[in-house]
Parts: sequence; C-alpha cells; structure tokens
Amino acid sequence: MTKLTTTILGLMVATLAVSTSVQAKNEKSQKLPKGLEKKVSQGKELPPGWQKKLAPGYILSKDVYRYRDIVVPVDKHGIVTVKIDGKIIRLIEASREIVEILN
Repeated sequence: MTKLTTTILGLMVATLAVSTSVQAKNEKSQKLPKGLEKKVSQGKELPPGWQKKLAPGYILSKDVYRYRDIVVPVDKHGIVTVKIDGKIIRLIEASREIVEILN
C-alpha cells in the first residue's frame, strides 16, 4: 500500500469511530429518567428542558417514542408523523431522527 492509501484508510476508520461514539452518546443522553417516563406514559407534558430536546436533528429516545400517537403512517421515504407531548413531529422511523416539528 502506498502512504496515501494508508493515510486515507486511517482517516476513514477515525471518522467512523467518532461518528459511532457521537451517535451512541446522543442516544444515551436522550434516555428518560423513570419519573419522566411515568409522566409521559400518563400523557403529561415533559419539563421545558426535555421539550427543548424535541428539535430537528435530534434522535428521539425510545422511551418517548413509545408513547407517540401516529398521525400520518410511514411514507415511501420512511418518514412518519406523530403526536408527542402535544407536538406534531415528522421523523425518520428507522432512526427516530426528528426531521421537522410542525407546531
């Protein structure tokens, strides 16, 4: 292998490692504490700090997604529209990445 090929491969591996750890950290940081999970399951609103995490680009936690109401089923692009905590949210169903908040 040439030095250039080795450098490119090294950069690709480093990029992959960083992106994987960032995604795992984002997923972990989105987990709801048990008390908040109970509130959401009862249909109560999330505290303002957690509401701010409902923004485009964020990954919706599994705990919050579990209590969604589907407004528009998954379309051909994999986008689903749901209602969570009184907000209408469009997200990529497979990754739960928020695409758009409609209200």
